[in-house]
Amino acid sequence: MPDRTSRVAPGESEASAVYLRLKALFTGTTSRSRRGPRREESTTGSQPFGSGRDPRGVGDVVDALAAQLGWTSALAKSDLLDGWRELAGEETAKHAEPDQITDGVLVVRCESTAWATQLRMMRSELLARIAERFPEAGIESIRFQGPDAPSWKRGPRSIPGRGPRDTYG
Repeated sequence: MPDRTSRVAPGESEASAVYLRLKALFTGTTSRSRRGPRREESTTGSQPFGSGRDPRGVGDVVDALAAQLGWTSALAKSDLLDGWRELAGEETAKHAEPDQITDGVLVVRCESTAWATQLRMMRSELLARIAERFPEAGIESIRFQGPDAPSWKRGPRSIPGRGPRDTYG
């Protein structure tokens, strides 16, 4: 019968010796180290006077966070809607206001059809200003809408049916 004590290192229990031997058989390692897995060396390292240790402004940190999370487009669209008065001009902003941005199309609701027509003629100029000031917004086109037409579907005197149509048949 072989001597078991010859295989056990001083300060090591017999159970740990059996564990290490079985581990060596199944994993192919012969290390008798009891330490955990080795940590990989950090490539960046933490040096007291290295680059990246200088304090940064809150604006820089928020901009980096927005870029990392993919919020730049949504924030640019919000800035565009907020800055419409400055972008389009004071007089134009009194009669037309941006309504929504959907699939790269800015929808602007106008006070009258005359204002909608006037702004349609200024479309290329407005698109150039938007592309210059808010390139992250991704605005490809602008749609100008006049006021909503009255509806005969609701109201105190509406009845179910076809509505106002030609009855001279």
